[in-house]
Amino acid sequence: MGSICPVCNGLEKLESICSKCGNQVEDKGRVMDYYDDYSAYMPIDQMKLEDGYQDLSAHLCPHLVQCQQCGQEEVLFIKE
Repeated sequence: MGSICPVCNGLEKLESICSKCGNQVEDKGRVMDYYDDYSAYMPIDQMKLEDGYQDLSAHLCPHLVQCQQCGQEEVLFIKE
């Protein structure tokens, strides 16, 4: 059975602070959904093979977060 991301599946809420200014960041979803027009529709494990992170073998889901105060964007890895 595959791993699931608790944030993507609504089981947990992503709560983190900006590394630049310390304000709350907003979850923008999976990083791979921003790669191209069709990446959001591709199988998740296939995208993990191509995203440049060691997320498939480590059972991590990379999420893009953005600070609404300063605009800083970061990638946070959620344990699946």
